[in-house]
Amino acid sequence: QVQLVESGGGLVQAGDSLRLSCAASGRTFRSYAMGWFRQAPGKEREFVAAISRSGGSTNYADSVKGRFTISRDNAKNTVTLQMNSLKPEDTAVYYCAASAVVGPTTRETMYNYWGQGTQVTVSS
Repeated sequence: QVQLVESGGGLVQAGDSLRLSCAASGRTFRSYAMGWFRQAPGKEREFVAAISRSGGSTNYADSVKGRFTISRDNAKNTVTLQMNSLKPEDTAVYYCAASAVVGPTTRETMYNYWGQGTQVTVSS
């Protein structure tokens, strides 16, 4: 069982940066690949970024590639999403998720545990 709690969301202007964090409970954090997903109003939840168990491999959605960076600290049971050059279309609720697979999977159905989400709003 893994419990995930996101933090760091807020209201920013276009072009600003924001750093999301996800704190995981339990001693098995390093046994999970971690991902970030987001859901904008009226839209389905979509993949944003993922990182492998070791942190050695990452995956990004094309829409955020070059602007967002995912990282993890297995000693502190945290995963972070650094978001730069934010755009209004990045506005969404951002969710942290844990997957029992090894690699940075993009598939939402492969994620076993989810956080409650944190709101990110980017004004133009």
